[in-house]
Amino acid sequence: MNKERNQTISTRAISTTFVIVALAVFKPFGLDTWQWQAYVHLAVLWIIGISICMLTGLILKYVVRMPRSYEKGVEYVIRRNLWFQLINTPLVALSVCFYRHFVLSNGTENNQLSVVNFIESLLIIAFCSFTIGLYWRFKFRSKFLKVELEETKQLNDQLTKVEKVEREEVAEKGGALVLTGTTNDTVTLQVADLLYVEAVGNYVKVCRLREGVVQTDMLRATSKQIEDELRDYPMVVRCHRAFLVNLAQVEQVVSHAGSMQLMIKHSHDAIPVSRSNMTQVKEAIKEI
Repeated sequence: MNKERNQTISTRAISTTFVIVALAVFKPFGLDTWQWQAYVHLAVLWIIGISICMLTGLILKYVVRMPRSYEKGVEYVIRRNLWFQLINTPLVALSVCFYRHFVLSNGTENNQLSVVNFIESLLIIAFCSFTIGLYWRFKFRSKFLKVELEETKQLNDQLTKVEKVEREEVAEKGGALVLTGTTNDTVTLQVADLLYVEAVGNYVKVCRLREGVVQTDMLRATSKQIEDELRDYPMVVRCHRAFLVNLAQVEQVVSHAGSMQLMIKHSHDAIPVSRSNMTQVKEAIKEI
């Protein structure tokens, strides 16, 4: 915990220093007219920047409910960093704008509080924030990849438990399942034999095992209708707008650069996982 806290403080200090160095080089807001006093103002702005970063961290933790954590996966870290920039950048720009109005306006013109000055401050801080964000993303890329690999390994370890759990659930519910569509056509199967369901136009393709052989059946229905019929089976989850997948038939989870695919047993098909469904799929696997 102390290591993470120290790393957070170090990251924020370096990021704020980068912004201050950029201001020292380009001297916006009339800083070039202040001579040596400009460096005093830059030191004060550095302290303000650090304080706003700390405030943003508290907002993320207690208001947005997104505490800093590498254990929740790469997707969570990237999403949290984006939220941090979206909240922190306008707050810093607003603070700079107030500082310009109450302090810098005494010695230079055009620093009064106004929408134009806020937009100017926002653009400068946003550019610096974007640049430093690229730097940290490159610097921590290997760490993100390590976290992603570790998370994928944990998911694959969890998948080894799925088949046993599903057999117990099927035995408890008993009997075969009949999937129906908008016509009189039906597909009868054991849930344990279901591989995945794919939406194809006005039909769904039901991919399943039949006597050990992969078979596909077309049924006139929507994937939402099939999802409702399978809601009593938590092993069957939506992983994409067009796909429902039986986690018991997933051979391996493959992750790369924030994307994910599910490799299906027997058919060896690679089923995509959309970003909007990624968290749901991960939680479903982890809760087995």
